[in-house]
Amino acid sequence: MDYDGGFHEVEKDGKLFLVYHHPKYRPIPQIKSPSSSAEVANHDHPPLPLFICPLERWLRNSSRDSRLVLINSSPESVLSGKVGDHHVLPLFWCNNKKFGDDYSECGMCSNSNFGTDYYFCAYCLRKYHKECVESPLKIKHPYYPHHSSLELYYYKELTVCIRCGREMAGGLMYHCNVDQTFMHPVCAMKPIPIVIDQQKIHDHPLTFFSRPDSLICNVCGLLEKDPPYVCLRCNFVAHGGCVESPHTIKISRHHHRISRVSYLRYEKWPCGVCRQSIDGNYGAYTCKECDDYYAVHSKCALGKDVWDGEELKGVPEKNDMAKDAPPFCKVFEGVVHYFLHDHHLRLEKNILYDENKFCEACVMPIIEDEFYSCAECDFILHETCLKARRRIQHALHPHPLTLKATNNYVSSSCSACFRCCGGFVYECPKHECYFKLDVRCALISEPFDYQGHEHPLFLSLHPKEYVLCEVCKSKCNDSPLSCIKCAFIICIKCATLPYKVSWYKKDEHFLTLSWGEERCEKYWCEECEDIVERLFYWCNDCCTILHTHCLFSKEPYLKPGQVLKIGEKVFQILARCNISRPVCYYCMKPCQGKRFTRDNLTVCSLSCASNYTYDYEED
Repeated sequence: MDYDGGFHEVEKDGKLFLVYHHPKYRPIPQIKSPSSSAEVANHDHPPLPLFICPLERWLRNSSRDSRLVLINSSPESVLSGKVGDHHVLPLFWCNNKKFGDDYSECGMCSNSNFGTDYYFCAYCLRKYHKECVESPLKIKHPYYPHHSSLELYYYKELTVCIRCGREMAGGLMYHCNVDQTFMHPVCAMKPIPIVIDQQKIHDHPLTFFSRPDSLICNVCGLLEKDPPYVCLRCNFVAHGGCVESPHTIKISRHHHRISRVSYLRYEKWPCGVCRQSIDGNYGAYTCKECDDYYAVHSKCALGKDVWDGEELKGVPEKNDMAKDAPPFCKVFEGVVHYFLHDHHLRLEKNILYDENKFCEACVMPIIEDEFYSCAECDFILHETCLKARRRIQHALHPHPLTLKATNNYVSSSCSACFRCCGGFVYECPKHECYFKLDVRCALISEPFDYQGHEHPLFLSLHPKEYVLCEVCKSKCNDSPLSCIKCAFIICIKCATLPYKVSWYKKDEHFLTLSWGEERCEKYWCEECEDIVERLFYWCNDCCTILHTHCLFSKEPYLKPGQVLKIGEKVFQILARCNISRPVCYYCMKPCQGKRFTRDNLTVCSLSCASNYTYDYEED
């Protein structure tokens, strides 16, 4: 079978590497930025083939509607003169700038920071890695010495690169049909050191060994398809991805730093992230400061949502959140100054429930006995929300989060429950993260004591299979809460709903969240009179039953007076109308809660506002 390139042994600086080589495509020359256009014109560039844009290359394949598309066209461009033909240009003078420094991504594999040689397509205005452009149809790879080849595919679903461990959200990739594994084109052509001589995880040199299915890694304790490096003197094995494992790190699940150890003092110990058992005979990460023994699987500790990617060995501790200033300061008895508001707040006692008074932070009604309000404006805070810290470290994100106040324009959602949030949010200050938590989701910690379940719950980051929430019976998103003692699972969206409420004006008792068969003989909602099927609030004394959206509105965490931005369109949010129930323009049902208005039209929910925007405005 004819292969379009392979790996050869090459010596560089006295070290041996397996280096990918294609007989036809030479590397892009390293040429620094020219001082003039004449210098560019006179420079003797080595001849290079004319390559087609990778996007057009994929589109030329006939079976482009399937999730896994075999690429069967050459990377070289054939100037046919057809409309739409376009090729890419090598950026010679950009080779001294790291790809992705401007936070752009490769237009085909959606990754950045992999190299300095890249191409640009003037037709679709995208940058592409050199390897993604020049990718041959097949590669004979040292990771699979007994398999025929890796073939080039376009994959449309989420998977993981076996070489770098990064998630791949679709794009060009090499696929092994035997092991069902994937690799980025950049990773597939990356040089492989034959011998690694470093003291990071082992005292002796490690040699590449291309039999991944036969040896358990001493660092992570797993048997994986990532070919290992071995020490022939002491029977030590380490996956290629584990060789550079950091020594000391800080993870989102623990308040101290943790360090890598070769084995545990116990034969079995629960992991602090996944809660599964750790085999004490293999490597793990442990905390040296905790009185109670704390340990984490190596793979769990280095997950992208758990570790921030920084090696902390030899780095002094800093950025101590315990030393942050408190969120408020006392002016005098009963009066405080809050750091996110200009005026002083006064302690008040709640006498009568007002359905139009909402906490600025959590957007829940004011029903507590005591709260803080501003005498000069409508700013109100629950006492618990007033005490929310300026910065937190949350289990769902590896970086510290900072508390921010939202303005009247709402255009983003919480990264945990995915609801639009009109209250305060905890934001990651790193602009490449785009991570936000509303103040209700920020209160979730481990173990989480949920009133609707007898056992403590723990976060499950990115479960391999979709799981159903026991409460709403919908598919859980990335991070459900699960019980390690039984099969109970709840999504964060349901876990942050109040378990008991007392502000329904037609019932003086507490209403309790329910999702089972437990109810009285009545099965319709008190407000909308529709049938209640699954999730509802009910009073055991009075048989009052309410849909959750009839009690809270379909968008409970948006405040009246705010403006919701959907695309380029804006909707004004109005409070519930108690005199009448206007009919939603889109679904033609009465608006039970908050309303969204635009151009003298009223819709009842975010989904109806979105559907109206995209169905009618484009016509």
